[in-house]
Amino acid sequence: MERRLSGKKVAKRIYNEIQKEIEKNNIKPKLVILLIGKDPAAEYYVQNLEKKGSKIGIEVETIILPKTIEQKSLLSKIDELNANNEVNAIMLQKPLPSHLDESEIVMHIKPQKDVDAFHPINMGNLVLDKQGFIPATPAAVLELLSFYEVKTEGKHIVIVGRSDIVGKPLANLLLRKNKTGNATITVCHSRTKDLCFHTKQADILIVAIGKPLFITNDMINENAIVIDVGVNQIEDAEKGYRYVGDVDYENCFEKSEAVTPVPGGVGTITTAMLLKNVIIAYNLQNK
Repeated sequence: MERRLSGKKVAKRIYNEIQKEIEKNNIKPKLVILLIGKDPAAEYYVQNLEKKGSKIGIEVETIILPKTIEQKSLLSKIDELNANNEVNAIMLQKPLPSHLDESEIVMHIKPQKDVDAFHPINMGNLVLDKQGFIPATPAAVLELLSFYEVKTEGKHIVIVGRSDIVGKPLANLLLRKNKTGNATITVCHSRTKDLCFHTKQADILIVAIGKPLFITNDMINENAIVIDVGVNQIEDAEKGYRYVGDVDYENCFEKSEAVTPVPGGVGTITTAMLLKNVIIAYNLQNK
């Protein structure tokens, strides 16, 4: 196995598969992104989705809405997209302004178009191992494991972070009875006592806690596989800012068996998996 687990190779394979399916079946999938207000990181991610989508044959349309939009108006826009048969997928770009009720908005998106997989029906399908969408970031982690042939069966996997977006769904996915499952899972979080004790037990350590350079080499087991899900912007003397993960990559590189970089790791695959969900949505709506 390579020491540096690059996400670029994994993403390239996924994009090739998507493009082949689109060309073979002569389909025109469409994703609509709702972007509320201005956020540089969100705008960058959306522009990347537009660029990648255009390259492989998925139409990605971004609707920019004012930061002051009322809940009722946003729900009305979602109703409009739900009813539009030419729109196969709806994505709500976060973060949202504080005055909006995120849970109500998520519930309003038609489950068959909810490519973020936040709707309770999609979350329920994931937990029960039923057909449905898998959130893009957990799906990206599974693709990385599969691509590099990292065996999970019987392994002790420690996840640092319990979010609804990454930690919780990932724990359920790694418990499944399949090639990237059958693991023993420990989920740690901000209230975990003696976190270092738990992280050092991991054969595979997955970090999604949202704290830059949080995991250092004294917190990992010798020859552990470390997967960094975090993306954090920090100050840089030369460039002004730079992006780092939740893991101190340079610090952990020699001690670990393998580690993902940031940027160029899980995040690169996440974009591909989101677009793969658009294809799944198209197929669900055009059986």
